[in-house]
Amino acid sequence: MVPYWDPRTQPCLAALTTAGLSARLGLIEAFERADDHQGVAGRHPGETLAMLELLKAVSYAADVYPETSNEWRTWVTGRRPFTDVADWLRRQPDEHWDFFHPERPLFQSSLLAPFMSQHGVGTSQIVMQHVGDYVQLFDRHHLHHGEPFTAANAFVAVITQHVCGNGGRGMIPGNLLGAALNNQAMCRAGQRVHVTALGRTLGDTLRLNLHPHDGDPGSFNYTWTDRPRRSFTAKPAARFPDGPADLHSILGRSILTRPARLPDGSWGVDRVLMGAGDIVDLTHASALQDAVMEKGAPLKASSARALWREAHSLYAATTRREKGMDLYGRLATLPENHRATLWTVGLLARPGKLIAWVNDAFPYIPGRETALRQASEEGCAIAEYVGTALDDAAYAAWRIAYPNAKPADKQQQLARFKAAGEHFAATEPLFHELLDETAEGTPVPDALSTYATEVRSNAERFLTERLRSLPPSSQGHKASTEAREKLESTLNNPRKAPAYLRKEQVA
Repeated sequence: MVPYWDPRTQPCLAALTTAGLSARLGLIEAFERADDHQGVAGRHPGETLAMLELLKAVSYAADVYPETSNEWRTWVTGRRPFTDVADWLRRQPDEHWDFFHPERPLFQSSLLAPFMSQHGVGTSQIVMQHVGDYVQLFDRHHLHHGEPFTAANAFVAVITQHVCGNGGRGMIPGNLLGAALNNQAMCRAGQRVHVTALGRTLGDTLRLNLHPHDGDPGSFNYTWTDRPRRSFTAKPAARFPDGPADLHSILGRSILTRPARLPDGSWGVDRVLMGAGDIVDLTHASALQDAVMEKGAPLKASSARALWREAHSLYAATTRREKGMDLYGRLATLPENHRATLWTVGLLARPGKLIAWVNDAFPYIPGRETALRQASEEGCAIAEYVGTALDDAAYAAWRIAYPNAKPADKQQQLARFKAAGEHFAATEPLFHELLDETAEGTPVPDALSTYATEVRSNAERFLTERLRSLPPSSQGHKASTEAREKLESTLNNPRKAPAYLRKEQVA
């Protein structure tokens, strides 16, 4: 029997129903019952993002999208259904949606087929949560680990690679199709923080994030060979997407999977090949609808700063009313009862090494952008100031405890007294409470006062815990006293400390 698998009808996207039950949806059902489900839910944030990108691409390809900001607002407030996308999918030729088609496999490159037998590797290489540097894999999975997995899991892994794949060397030999084949670029989800406005249902989420487009939706990337693409004989020039259908279905990898029968008789995948993908310019306005701009560039994920510590930048974006030209400008035009959650996702990675996904969620209420921005800016400033104050207090303790320290030992000795790590971990839930209270209508000064009091109390306690390791000697007592006094004076500094932190602030 010829291998065939079609994501339109086969359950492949993990989702939650509005009743909170887990479900698996084919693409047709996902659109037909979009408002019966809370949303899609992958095994990691990148997988969820890739599913949403696919659904947006299909909607644009089906010519189902708002053309103007006014039409977008009508879509959102009127909760326009997506049954016409489902109808379009049913009318599509079966060969366009065959994941195992011999000549044009869905989202794959048939040009790799002659090399599969000799150079194919284990299925783990295309699974983001297993992949380290594409050679040494996480979770004890080896590059040549060949356990087959289902077609549905392979399909989700492939779309996730296209959106989220990390840069670095692939194991496919570069001399197969050209010298540039195995030099993989970072895909679009790894280049900046992405923001998705989440609604009550999957349908609400899609409506919020389908940005208006007045014109042809462009080409949907069914397979590698359905349009002229880069060669692998030289470094390619980046092309511009020809429309939103193209933008949201970019093939960021050249991938091929080998079909295999599973023990239950269904079709699965047992080997894969993966090389570099399409190179697309993502600096134009339509590709930056949700971008959070920081110092003139899109915000990127940082291992040193959790996403909540950048919330002030996100809320600064929400107060830019650009007449519906970007996601935030459109959200601001909605009625106040259309509350959304701004879900932020970033990838911590460097070429050849995947580190971790980071994600967070922030409330958004149309009409309360200014209050949320003020709360987030002052809340972040308070957290940063207290973190610096704790570092200064640690230095004060170190200076007394180690009067003759060697320079090489300083950082290790200082770490003994530094409580900033505990401070930021404990402040994160307090910061989210601050935003939630502000979103619900609590006056910003009241919410900030409560937040700052708790942050200060925690900081004093964390420093006390760090100082317990000092010896019960005069020197230890002096080091402890110096550190406490330094923290107290810094938090009460009338010129530098945020007003809500200072104990002498006037109510």
